Amino acid sequence: MKRPRKNCPICEAGVRFVDYKDERMLSRFQTERGKIIPSRLSGMCARHQRQLAQAIKRARHLALLPFIRGYSR
Repeated sequence: MKRPRKNCPICEAGVRFVDYKDERMLSRFQTERGKIIPSRLSGMCARHQRQLAQAIKRARHLALLPFIRGYSR
């Protein structure tokens, strides 16, 4: 049984390139633990999923996003 095809939220918004400085948009595509949501759940097209993963990794390196959320010592 096939599930209905989701539309890419980035394509619908008309964004051509995912920016690593847009923390609010990037955090939408992360779990509560900080993992990147797969495209089968988010409905992203392959091109934007690759751009999103690269942008999240860059934002993590520059400390704009945490590597792990909810981590306590």
